[in-house]
Amino acid sequence: MKCISESIKRFDTEDKISGKAKYIGDYKFHNMLYAKTLRSTEPRAKIKSIKYPEFPEGYYVVDKDDVPGENGVKIITYEEPFFAKDIVNYVGEPISLIVGPDKSIISDIISNTKVNYEALDPILTLEESLECKKESMYKDNNCFVEFEYSKGNLGKVKKNASYVIEGEYETGYQEQLYLEPQGVIGTYKDGKVTVYGSIQCPYYVKNALIDALKLPEDKVQIVQATTGGAFGGKEDYPSLIGGHVAFAALKTKKPVQLIFDRNEDLECTPKRHPSKIKIKSYLDQNYMIIGREADISLDGGAYEGLSSVVLQRTMFAVIGVYNVENVNVKGRVMATNTVVTGAFRGFGAPQAFFAEEMHMEHIAKKLGIDSLEFKLKNMVKQGDKSSTGGVFRDKIRMPEMVERAIQMSGYKDKKQVFKNNKKDGKLNGIGISLFFHGGGFTGSGERDHIKAKVKLVRYPDNKVEILIANVEMGQGTQTALRKIVAHTLNVPVNTIIYENPDTDRVPDSGPTVASRTTVVVGKLLEEAASKLKARWNEEGQIETEANYKFPEIYSWDGDNFIGDAYNSYSWGVNVVEVEVDSLTYLPDIKGVWSVFDIGCAIDERIVRGQIEGGMLQGLGYGGIEVMESRNGRIMQKTSSDYTIPTIKDAPKIENELICEPYFNGPFGAKGLGELTLIGAAPAYALAIQDAIDKNIYKIPVRPEHLMGVMENEQN
Repeated sequence: MKCISESIKRFDTEDKISGKAKYIGDYKFHNMLYAKTLRSTEPRAKIKSIKYPEFPEGYYVVDKDDVPGENGVKIITYEEPFFAKDIVNYVGEPISLIVGPDKSIISDIISNTKVNYEALDPILTLEESLECKKESMYKDNNCFVEFEYSKGNLGKVKKNASYVIEGEYETGYQEQLYLEPQGVIGTYKDGKVTVYGSIQCPYYVKNALIDALKLPEDKVQIVQATTGGAFGGKEDYPSLIGGHVAFAALKTKKPVQLIFDRNEDLECTPKRHPSKIKIKSYLDQNYMIIGREADISLDGGAYEGLSSVVLQRTMFAVIGVYNVENVNVKGRVMATNTVVTGAFRGFGAPQAFFAEEMHMEHIAKKLGIDSLEFKLKNMVKQGDKSSTGGVFRDKIRMPEMVERAIQMSGYKDKKQVFKNNKKDGKLNGIGISLFFHGGGFTGSGERDHIKAKVKLVRYPDNKVEILIANVEMGQGTQTALRKIVAHTLNVPVNTIIYENPDTDRVPDSGPTVASRTTVVVGKLLEEAASKLKARWNEEGQIETEANYKFPEIYSWDGDNFIGDAYNSYSWGVNVVEVEVDSLTYLPDIKGVWSVFDIGCAIDERIVRGQIEGGMLQGLGYGGIEVMESRNGRIMQKTSSDYTIPTIKDAPKIENELICEPYFNGPFGAKGLGELTLIGAAPAYALAIQDAIDKNIYKIPVRPEHLMGVMENEQN
């Protein structure tokens, strides 16, 4: 199938970068006030009293008493309060807003506010929460949610297994570190609240505020400002702070701006879930995996947030790209009195694929067999069943992708050379990871919860406007979706209008998450454009719509996790080569190669940008992005403390695309954005493991950790 990026020109000069983008910090309103958050300094405590200094005229406190409805943010549950009630559960939890016309005076008020706490016994680590030995627990059993699913008859194959191999794997926090920090502005006029913000999901915020404000739908409006990055970090969190400025605007009857500085954003906003994953595999005498058990624990922080669905994706990914007919997977999200964890590119899959790819390598090493041959031997193929019993209906081209990655990287030759040539104070290694990502919401989520709807409007001048709730946040949505519509209509792409969403104008096409925007929403736009094309010769303004219809060939039992967890899968192979200094144990990345099947590339330039950015973010996750919580406090809470890869750290990334089209994607497209991050960390860790010839069980892999490993200390 020919990619439409080859058959339609890019934007005209007038559409290129002009510097006219309006971010939330650029919005100005008459008599606008500013807000700053008074936050908890304790990980868990009762609030005995709060003593504010005397306020100058025109300054306000906004707190739990100013929430018209239930003081709980609508995410999946209403558990997380907009403002702390009687107890704070993590350092940084919002207690109140201080609002006024001068930011320096607001800061002085916060500095001189005294909160009297009665300390309670906190749960500060995932290990501590799992032990459940605290007398004063935050939650029953400290567990937010717990799931389990099975396939086949694991009990039977356990008895027949020739080999049983197990391991435990650990991952840490990761911070999204988007270029533009969190920011929102709330206004109140004529009984209507409007929130402008740097957000991913306008209707998430709208629905949360309808409940919190006790207002009708038409009295709550959400407008997306141009958004400078998100990576999942602006999925659910803007509902919290959107509520803050809405309550403040309602109280003051003036516009209120709340924009975080970088340190506040780093310390208080959701991170990627730390994980502990235990895997036990059962193999027959021919080295085929006949059964697998997995036990997953995620650190959810102080509130559940999106953790239940993050856990589900982790559980569905932990079997990897391998055909295992008998499985049992258990998972839980534990509560700790630490920063809330939430959505981050990959949404639980990076943790799972790190664990299972390391585990596959460790199995091969213990059995004394070639790890890549072992992986290919156990590879899933078209017609096989997924871990939840769904069917892989489309052709799986992973063997071809692996072969191409080997050719590009010289993997097999280097593997042999590095094995025989560890000298001169340098340790060389190469690692390969195999992985997938399911596009869209899990199971029947698109059908039962999202129910996406899109609209197109053809104006009399033949310009066509896209009306959807999905946002551009740097991933190329503005380009890709305009091209889909333009190509379907056979009109110039610069005649397609696609503005930032305003919930007063656009239907709810669902959130900009889960690698669903191009695949699900793009397909709906293709359908709406086909309808519009059939009516093109009609006079005047024409409107067409398309609504999501769940493909009848798929089935899903959400109560038991049985069936097709995803309708389509994108596939990836990553290879990383490293050189480790034998004195400092500092790894140096010498090369990175990737092969991806994302179906048809709507815009290859965007795709390659996503690949390079996603893989660099994954390499950071695997290597240098260290974030730790001690005594309930994030230690790396400045951009100097939290290290991410810079342009100087970016290796050359060679990549190739293989197209196996998805019948229900626009022009055969499949998911892209999250896939590109998932495989980099395990490939990096495997390369280091190959270099030092010692097993790696956790990321990020740090030089000081490697020193301990090489000295046979606990790893």
